[in-house]
Amino acid sequence: MVAVRARSAAVDEFDSIISQPNDAYFKQVFSHLPRATLFFQSHLDPALVAQIDWPSLQLEPTSFVKQSLQQTHSDLLFSVQMGGRELKLYLLFEHQTSVDAEMPLRLLSYVLEILLAQHKAAGLPLPPVLPFVLHQGPDRWTTSTCFEDMFELPEALSSVLWPYLPKFRHLLLDLTQCDPDKDESHAPLRLVFQLMKLARQKQLADFLSWNAKEMARPGWDVEEALVLLSYLYAMCVDAGIDEQQIAHSLEQQPHLNESMMSLAQKLIARGQALGEARGEARGEARGEARGEARGEARGVWIGKIQLLEQMSGMEVTTTTALEGLGLEKLAERYAVLEQSYEAKFKQG
Repeated sequence: MVAVRARSAAVDEFDSIISQPNDAYFKQVFSHLPRATLFFQSHLDPALVAQIDWPSLQLEPTSFVKQSLQQTHSDLLFSVQMGGRELKLYLLFEHQTSVDAEMPLRLLSYVLEILLAQHKAAGLPLPPVLPFVLHQGPDRWTTSTCFEDMFELPEALSSVLWPYLPKFRHLLLDLTQCDPDKDESHAPLRLVFQLMKLARQKQLADFLSWNAKEMARPGWDVEEALVLLSYLYAMCVDAGIDEQQIAHSLEQQPHLNESMMSLAQKLIARGQALGEARGEARGEARGEARGEARGEARGVWIGKIQLLEQMSGMEVTTTTALEGLGLEKLAERYAVLEQSYEAKFKQG
C-alpha cells in the first residue's frame, strides 16, 4: 500500500508540472526581444510593421492572467514606439486542449486592466493595445476573433444597438494550421512553432525527423536550440517517447555544438538512471514495486530540477550529483529553484 501511494505521489507530482513547461517555454522564447521582434514582424500587418520603431520594443514585467487560468494561459506585454507614441502589444499563449469561445471577452478584461494601469501611471491619452493570441491546439481555432460577434441581435435591433457595442478583434496565430515547410519565418521560429504544435498533438516523434532536416538549413543558431530542447526534454515522457530516442537523434547530427551534445548525454544518463532504479529491487513483487516507485520518484525530481535550472539559465547539475541526494533533499532543492523561477518570470 505504501509503495502504491509513493508511486501515485510521484506520478501526481510529474503530472502537476506538465503545463509548467508550456508556460516556461513560452516566456523563455518570447521574452527574448530579438525573437519577439521577429515574431511580431512576421505576423502583424505589414503596414503596421513598417511604422513601428522596433529597436524601442520593451517587455513589461506584468502578467494579467488570473491565477486560476495560469494552467491554460500565459501572457506577455510589450511596449513599443510608433509615430512618436506608445503602442502596447499583448501576447497571450493559449495552451488548453479545446478552443476558447470566450476569448474575446477574456481579452477585453485583460485590455481593460492594461489601460487602467496605464491611466493610473500616466493619465491620458491611452496607448492602443493590440491583443494577439498564439493558439497551440490540438483543435483548429473555429470561433470568431471579433468581440462584437459575441452578441446575438435581431436584425431589427442590430442597426440601433450596433453603435453602442464595444468593438475590437484580436490577432491570431493558429499553430494547427501552420506548415513549417512553407513558413518563411526565421529558422528558430519555425522550430518553436513546430514543437509547440506537435507537443500538443502528442506527435513529438514526428518532430525528431523534421528537426533533423530543419537544423541542416543555413543560418541556424544552435545556441537558441537549448531552450527548445529543454521543452522537448520536459514533454517527451508525457508523449510516451523514450528520452534516449531523442538523445540519439541529436547525436546523429555532427554540426551540433558541445552544449547541445551535453544535453543529449543528459537525456541518456537520465534514462539509464531510471532504468537502473527500476531494476534494483526485481526479485519479489513487493520489493520491485517499492524500488520502482523510489527510482521513478528520484528520476522525476532530478528531471524537474534540471529543467528549471536549464530554463532559468543556470548551470545544469549533473545527474550523477543529484542521484546522491535523498528524495527530501531533492524536493527542497526544487522548491528553492521554483521560487527563484517564479520571482523572475511571474512578476506582477
